[in-house]
Amino acid sequence: MTTMTFADAVREGLAEEMRRDPLVWALGEDLSTAHGGTSANQYLGLIEEFGAKRIVNTPISENTIMGAAVGAAVAGTRPVADLRMADFGMCAVDELVNQAAKIRYMFGGQARVPLVVRQAIGMRKGGAAQHSQSTEAWYVHTPGLVVVAPGTPADGRGLLKSAIRADDPVVFMEHKDLWSTKGDVPDDEGMVPIGEAKTLREGSDLTIVSWSRMAHLAVEAAETLAADGTSVEVIDLRTLWPWDKVTVYASVAKTGRLLVAQEAVQVGGFASEIAADVTENCSTDLKTFPRRIGAPRMPVPYAEPMENEFRVTTERVVAKAREALDA
Repeated sequence: MTTMTFADAVREGLAEEMRRDPLVWALGEDLSTAHGGTSANQYLGLIEEFGAKRIVNTPISENTIMGAAVGAAVAGTRPVADLRMADFGMCAVDELVNQAAKIRYMFGGQARVPLVVRQAIGMRKGGAAQHSQSTEAWYVHTPGLVVVAPGTPADGRGLLKSAIRADDPVVFMEHKDLWSTKGDVPDDEGMVPIGEAKTLREGSDLTIVSWSRMAHLAVEAAETLAADGTSVEVIDLRTLWPWDKVTVYASVAKTGRLLVAQEAVQVGGFASEIAADVTENCSTDLKTFPRRIGAPRMPVPYAEPMENEFRVTTERVVAKAREALDA
């Protein structure tokens, strides 16, 4: 095992795949600058190793990035398109949702789009309304797209490698506040299969399902509740589509209670889909209806006091968990 940051682990995963397969390349804004990416050195040193034809700097035009990547993927290469913030992904959503997601279906499998789309999700202090959104539910809703949201350096590296090798377009969502977090990364290839959740903590009284940075808060909430003698199981989905129903169903059968925690706006969020699915398919196991927690339906505020009110915190997850436990 080697300890490294999330950003370093994902960069290493990309470099390993580029060394393995000459058809893998990356494109985006400022990938070869001194900081090697948005702000966390995600591409630092890669242009020196692979050159400007495989680490490609683009204009500040997300629809150009995505259009070029889709065409290159259909032509047989495996591009990794970096759109920086998920908010900026809205500028490229036509090429991603109306083209990349549908090409394999519309051509009867004769063409595929082996494309990875990196988007940074989540709140970071002071990011405000146009740099803080978590838009995973938009892409989960779109047939043809795979959606992953890793929460640890090892999962970030392993899922990126799996995403690059996939023959379908994969939206790779990484939380900005996780880039600097550290964790152990395997010294071997460390592949993480798409579609497999990870149980972070075993428990018997309540299941908390989450992903990305919110999975860390779920563990903190479980530790707080453990002080009261409550046993909470925490599941990190890691992949949002396809999501691991087998693991979630088995946990709910054991605990009888479910809380789904997301950082995104709660209205229309992916937590609602999981809660509804479990209600329909695990009704005989449930002791009470599933709960969900997310942010209010409003733009992310800039002012710190308002930002703190908007943010889903460990304390709020604990309060919602107690609501389910008391039912």
